[in-house]
Amino acid sequence: MSANDAPRTAPSWLPRELFPFESRFLDVEGQVVHYVDEGRGPTLLFLHGNPTWSFLYRDIIKTLRRRFRCIALDYPGFGLSRAAAGYDYLPASHARVVDAFVAALGLSGFAVMVQDWGGPIGLWMAARRPEKIAGLIIGNTWAWPIDGDPHFEGFSKIMGGTIAKFAIRHFNAFVNVMMPMSVKRKRLSRAEMAAYRRPFPTADSRLPTHVFPREIRGSRAFLGEV
Repeated sequence: MSANDAPRTAPSWLPRELFPFESRFLDVEGQVVHYVDEGRGPTLLFLHGNPTWSFLYRDIIKTLRRRFRCIALDYPGFGLSRAAAGYDYLPASHARVVDAFVAALGLSGFAVMVQDWGGPIGLWMAARRPEKIAGLIIGNTWAWPIDGDPHFEGFSKIMGGTIAKFAIRHFNAFVNVMMPMSVKRKRLSRAEMAAYRRPFPTADSRLPTHVFPREIRGSRAFLGEV
């Protein structure tokens, strides 16, 4: 099935009580990008990291849509977005898709919230469109090459390596291990974990979650540009 042939509705496995938003779809750079667009007021654009998707921001959107227009998208290969054949899932490619998404929606005067890989991706876009950006909301992220940082270089070597690739592709390891480790203040429910697992049902569909840790070292040029 090509990206354009993929269903453009919310899947039956996604509980409305957890994600009570209208799923929207937009053709961007040859990819089918899923996003939510909720509320009215000053615009906030939410960018996720790995291995998450717009589901990450569900509680924030539920609260802020009373006073803000909240937009959250999924990168191609993540969440409900679909990548075209040959898409490489590189951070630079995601950044170009986000930039084109912003242009397609005609966004202006908006603030962007970034965390994890959403940081380099969103800040690259913001640097290209400074006249459109009203503010930056920066969570746990970075915006530079990590050369010489033993913690992140080690993480990239291990999680971006051959053994981790096997575990990620065949056991969805990045979701099953990293999501419980990353959420500190509560235990993710079975339904919440299912919502993070279900976008990656096959070995091939899990490749994007392996590309990101590999590219902590591999995307030095892109991170240097950011």
